[in-house]
Amino acid sequence: MPFTRRSALLASGLGLLAPAPAFGKAKPASSPIREPTEKHLSDLDALVVDVMKKTGVPGMSVAVVSPDRALYLKGFGMRRADAADRVDPDTVFQIASLSKPLSTTVVAGLVGDGVVSWDQPIERTLPGFAMSDPWVTCEITLRDMFCHRSGLPDHAGDLVEDIGYDRDEIIRRLRYIKPNTSFRTHYAYNNMGFSAAGFAAAKAARKSWEDVCDERLYRPLGMTSASSRHVDFIAQKNRAFGHVRRGDRWVVGREQRNADAQAPAGGASASARDMATWVRLQLRDGVFDGREIVKPEALAETHFPQIATGPAHDPMRGPTFYGLGWDIDYGGPARQRWSHSGGFALGAATCAYVMPAERFGIVVLSNSAPIGAPETICRSFLDLVLTGKIERDWLALFGGAFAEMAISTYGRDADYAKPPASAPARAPRSTYVGYYRNELYGPIGVVETAEGLSLTLGPAPTSYPMRHYSGDIFTFQPAGENASGLSPVRFSRNGDEKAASVVIDYFNGNGQGVFMRS
Repeated sequence: MPFTRRSALLASGLGLLAPAPAFGKAKPASSPIREPTEKHLSDLDALVVDVMKKTGVPGMSVAVVSPDRALYLKGFGMRRADAADRVDPDTVFQIASLSKPLSTTVVAGLVGDGVVSWDQPIERTLPGFAMSDPWVTCEITLRDMFCHRSGLPDHAGDLVEDIGYDRDEIIRRLRYIKPNTSFRTHYAYNNMGFSAAGFAAAKAARKSWEDVCDERLYRPLGMTSASSRHVDFIAQKNRAFGHVRRGDRWVVGREQRNADAQAPAGGASASARDMATWVRLQLRDGVFDGREIVKPEALAETHFPQIATGPAHDPMRGPTFYGLGWDIDYGGPARQRWSHSGGFALGAATCAYVMPAERFGIVVLSNSAPIGAPETICRSFLDLVLTGKIERDWLALFGGAFAEMAISTYGRDADYAKPPASAPARAPRSTYVGYYRNELYGPIGVVETAEGLSLTLGPAPTSYPMRHYSGDIFTFQPAGENASGLSPVRFSRNGDEKAASVVIDYFNGNGQGVFMRS
């Protein structure tokens, strides 16, 4: 499995705990309520300022809540680094994968209404959906996808979105992804599988996903600026712009992330004030200001561990789990906690922790690519409230993990920016020109232009110039959320014959990057 955002967070301390006690659905009655004090909140001011100074993150918005009120709502820094617009509690941020527990709250509303059940097969309501195994297609449920135990590889399908396919086509192509584990035996984080479950729940309600979110959660809860539509986010006057790091500076990215294709998994946007009301709903078991928004028993199911995500044998850690859209862990000074992070490499990083027994929660939203800043603030604040001191250098821990995660997972066996001085010559261009098929990512084309060879990808299709590296190996620069450095493009041929196939390293993380000549 490649080193991904999820493995980075789990390895770096998202669930770094003492050995865990027994767990169950009931909250432990003996745990003391630890509402943050004025001193804790004053320390939080200084903590946010310090983390922003050390990282240069342009803007943040932070909320701390108890079940009955927002204890803390503040904005810090700028909505965009090249302008004077300041962040405030109503600045709208893309929340990336923090959308997942928001989405399962929406579906819990539908479950409580009797519209759908957690154990309803996805294929019952989602046209075009199928897995590679017909039996799994019949059996896989909302619950399976919402807790990432489908057998789909980690993040598989994300690149289909990156090259331009829409949500319907991405869902259709799930059938071509080869599983790397047995069904329901292992955890592997998958955005497109999660989104398929959300779309299936919305189809059961005979509405679009976006309308279900509006009608079942955002409007009833008074989340006035929240949306699961990218166009709504772009239309917000008080919105944060995504930033990427260029050298030692943060700059507004040339491209702003549009996650409509995976809206349930990562497409929501909201302000800190919106998210504060949502955390209060979690702490009040589906009730907000005396009104039941979601049935308590339906919401409680989202907080129950469904599959283990981390080892229990390490004496320095307790086991970690995934519920329905939530990371769940036990041990340490807190009896239980629910959490989730989100991040777009194009400029968003978010984090939320909810402490159900201690009865408080924190949300941190930021407008930079993920470097561990929101996670650092959340974990440091939890330390202050629960133990009275910050227990470790969380920024070094998370920052190191994210730095390792940022290293390309493809094209690492050579410096592909510098062709070797004694590289074998390429064959005539016509050897490579043609169309190649791949059920998951294709078809693709290799075409000859005045400047040389180009690779064409996606439904449009989009053209990417190729540069010769050595022999039958070329390189190109991928685009999109998951792209980093140059990717090798390796043609295979027999003697003087035309190339019969090509392997593109960028697509080959799960061994499915082979394209055969049509």
